[in-house]
Amino acid sequence: MNLFTISLNYIRRRWLTTLLNIILLAFGVGIMVFLLLVQHQFQEKFTNNVKGIKMVIGAKGSPLQLILCNIYHIDVPTGNIPLADAEQISQMRRFVKKAIPLALGDSYKNFRIVGTNHDYPQHYKAQIAQGTLWAKNLEVTIGAEVARKLNLKVGSKFAGAHGLEDSDMHHEGHLYQVVGILQANNSVLDRLILTNVESVWAVHDTHSNNISDSTAETPPKEITALLITQYTNPIAAINLPRIVNQIGTLQAAQPAIEINRLFELLGFSANVLQIFAYVIMGISALSIFIALFNALRERQYDLAIMRALGASRFKLFSQIILEGFLLAMWGALVGFALGHAGVAWIATWEDVADKIQLTGGLWLAEETTILALVLGLGLFSALLPAFQSYRVDIAETLAQ
Repeated sequence: MNLFTISLNYIRRRWLTTLLNIILLAFGVGIMVFLLLVQHQFQEKFTNNVKGIKMVIGAKGSPLQLILCNIYHIDVPTGNIPLADAEQISQMRRFVKKAIPLALGDSYKNFRIVGTNHDYPQHYKAQIAQGTLWAKNLEVTIGAEVARKLNLKVGSKFAGAHGLEDSDMHHEGHLYQVVGILQANNSVLDRLILTNVESVWAVHDTHSNNISDSTAETPPKEITALLITQYTNPIAAINLPRIVNQIGTLQAAQPAIEINRLFELLGFSANVLQIFAYVIMGISALSIFIALFNALRERQYDLAIMRALGASRFKLFSQIILEGFLLAMWGALVGFALGHAGVAWIATWEDVADKIQLTGGLWLAEETTILALVLGLGLFSALLPAFQSYRVDIAETLAQ
């Protein structure tokens, strides 16, 4: 009978203690892995989507809300801004080299319809999988996720719903037609329906249908936000926000600043949970140590007999170390399974899936570090009991 078989038999004989140790360790590891996966994917997607956008200009309100709505499309607008004001800013050539308009307001089955121009998909380096980019009013180019989930094809037609969440108020008189589908590129575009700004205006312009008075004035055009993607010079980052904030009801929000604040808030919560996970792992290591130490006292006669039958001191030492290693390994494996399964589970929640795409099928380099740490804890917990087994006195033990 080899050391592995002997260790398994001893562990199996104390199955209740073994199960408790594995559950404690797995719980701590699972929390660590879950937080690591969610935090990594959250930051990666937020960083990728904000890349290259220097400033968002929109209606006054919460700067973070302005960023979340117009870059990540996971919040409601702070309001609309006059097109004339947006054009005034776009034409400030001493500050603005490139700006992209956005017009929001409608959706289709919880996927947002965004009025913009071709610079928007080009900014994210989007490629066409089928068809082409929109060219006329009420033509749309859809993201890969939209096409997959709604089973839309080139040529499909649909009516948008009023509001950024699916509702019963559909614009049946204005049907959009799909003319293109974008390749998946792991950006916010995957979940958007893109068209021109004029289409958004046309769908909401009921003036000509409801008012027969030819002398009535057409209401001024509005957009939701203006994305500044290129400055003319570096000094614009300092001067332009001040100028924008002095124009009517406009405000300027800088994504880098607001997202860093968001990460700080989320990071604090994650750090608290990580400390909690480390405490659990420490308690688990202590539990493994106590279990092995108590088991050693119960088995000292067995160990003495093994020594009398020819087993070396090193062999007894290795057996205890192996038991600690096995307990740590099983706890780690169960913990990793729990962590990945937890992320995969919440990724199926509709609210989460609508805002950020998560996956449990991802292995990060940091997880290898966690695995090494857990196995090291198991070995460290077994060291003192193993050293005690190494010092077993055969004659004294058998005499008792």
